[in-house]
Amino acid sequence: MPFIYDLDAQADNFLQKNCSGNDKTRQCLGNLKLVFCLTRPGIPLFFPAMRNSPDIEKWLQLIRADGVGLITFAKLRVHFGSVDRALGASFAELTRVDGIGEQTARRITATRDKFDVDAELALAEKLGIWLVHLHDDRYPTLLRRIPDPPPVLYIKGTLETADNLAVAVVGSRRCSTYGSEQAARLAHMLASTGFTIVSGMARGIDTAAHHGALSADGRTIAVQGCGLAKTFPPENDKLAQFISKSGALISELPLNYEPLSENFPPRNRIIAGLSLGTIVIEAAPRSGALITASAALEYNREVMAVPGKVDSPLSRGTHQLLKQGAHLVESIEDIMEALGYIGTQLKDHAAAAEAQVYEGIKSTTPDTATLTLPADERRVFDSLDTEPAHLDDIITASRLPAAGANSALVCLQLKGLVKNLPGNFFQKR
Repeated sequence: MPFIYDLDAQADNFLQKNCSGNDKTRQCLGNLKLVFCLTRPGIPLFFPAMRNSPDIEKWLQLIRADGVGLITFAKLRVHFGSVDRALGASFAELTRVDGIGEQTARRITATRDKFDVDAELALAEKLGIWLVHLHDDRYPTLLRRIPDPPPVLYIKGTLETADNLAVAVVGSRRCSTYGSEQAARLAHMLASTGFTIVSGMARGIDTAAHHGALSADGRTIAVQGCGLAKTFPPENDKLAQFISKSGALISELPLNYEPLSENFPPRNRIIAGLSLGTIVIEAAPRSGALITASAALEYNREVMAVPGKVDSPLSRGTHQLLKQGAHLVESIEDIMEALGYIGTQLKDHAAAAEAQVYEGIKSTTPDTATLTLPADERRVFDSLDTEPAHLDDIITASRLPAAGANSALVCLQLKGLVKNLPGNFFQKR
């Protein structure tokens, strides 16, 4: 069970002095008078300046040596008691480590000084990136608890203790409009409640989830499958900039590492490890989103899925999860219920935040029933629903000539009442 404690006087004073009334963290942490930080008392709510962890150079040297993966790194650290001692171990000492034979020991001794740490740290400083290792209190607590945490994280942006109140939203890169809308909606609602949204910044569902969190002025974390000197996909460069200002970009890979396909399954474990639960929205039966869900299960985190159309290939993965016992979620209330004790504590706050969001939408949405529209536009508008309709069906339903229906659709789009979807489909906003 997560550690929950009342805000002490120092933290309460910090919130009063530094958090505005609209700040999502203040809403969640201040108003509820609870910190769901899954850590011990005394860790600051907001971390100090973005400085590299002490001895980060030695951690980089060891983790970048040939033959040193996550398992070997952990064995070396446990056997020698520190990264410093492991880095200075002789060939003979290395061979005495359980699971490290002569061949691996030889590779380690030959390459542990080969990685250009100075150049890596200089580039990180130039790009505004900082590095944190596993022994640093700033390292994400939830991630530290998984069996295979990254020894070193590269971070562009900020980490906050409140980011331990996080939910991952993942899904298909080639998502439908429905999937994209659900990802943005749920992420927006969660961010309005005070949750940090974690995803992978991939095309499709990931991108929609990040945008949903940002639209609520919330925090979001993107875990990259490449080094942070690169952006993948490249068209998300602007989104990456927004995320780094309202959360963080994170990677375990060297700065210039390319976005290779083998990087993404390990990346997905970090997404799951940073989160209390993972929501899957549209996924093929064999997809990265299901790898993330599998990792969440392994880490004893909650797995949730949004149902889709039964005849859509994009629904097969999510429906498979539901058959296997994943929580079916359609609303913020469903998510709170799936999160168990934490969700119970936040249920009323989440409902109030959701009501506030919908009130804001209602106040800015015109009443189309009383809206004065020209006859042709009214006929076209009344023929539409919240489900996408093809142009041919709209022409048939409105009983207008093709030219008249097209003209009315253009006017309705300009008025913000209708949106144009790929494939000549249209939908009410």
